[in-house]
Formats: sequence, structure tokens, C-alpha cells
Amino acid sequence: MGIENGSIEYFMTKLGEAKTHFERALDCKHTEFDDLYPYMIEHPQFFWYKRYVAWSELLTIVKLCTELTIEWEQQFSAAQVEYIQKRVMSSKVLDFWFETNDSKEHVS
Repeated sequence: MGIENGSIEYFMTKLGEAKTHFERALDCKHTEFDDLYPYMIEHPQFFWYKRYVAWSELLTIVKLCTELTIEWEQQFSAAQVEYIQKRVMSSKVLDFWFETNDSKEHVS
């Protein structure tokens, strides 16, 4: 029993959304998490937690894609694939996700 094309498209859409959510969290931009917990904006640890939630979401979607043998790597750079495969949101991930901090790759 294989995956249908509609299912692959669905997971690719969800993967793109999770990637955007993580990148917006890295850039300290508004995400749906802000709407769920607006009071947390006042707390400094909020940004770490927000990034952790977005990272967890991304890893979950990647895990599902892997289990379903859906190719997910093409949506990421080689370095980003390596970070995801290591699964640990380290300072290296936070500092170098966008390759260079002055790139125009940041999400809007």
C-alpha cells in the first residue's frame, strides 16, 4: 500500500508550513504561538520556548515524512538537513540556519 499523490502534497505543504513557522520563530517574528500564549511575550524565556515548539513541530513532520518514505530533504539546504537529522536545536542551528545572518533568506 503506497502513499497517494494527495497525501504527498499534504505532507509537503505541512513541511513547508513547519519550516516557515520555525524560521519566523528564529527571527522573533509573529507566529500562531503568539496568539495562543500572548502573556508569554512579557517573559524573556518565551523566545526560547517559542523556538523549541517550532523546532519540535518541524522534527515531527520530518519524522512522519521519513516513516512514510516521502522525500523531505529537497526543501532544505545541506546544512539544514544535517541539523534536522541531528535533531538537537543547538546554538549552531540558531546561529547558522540561514547560512549567513546577512542573507535575504529570512522569512517575511
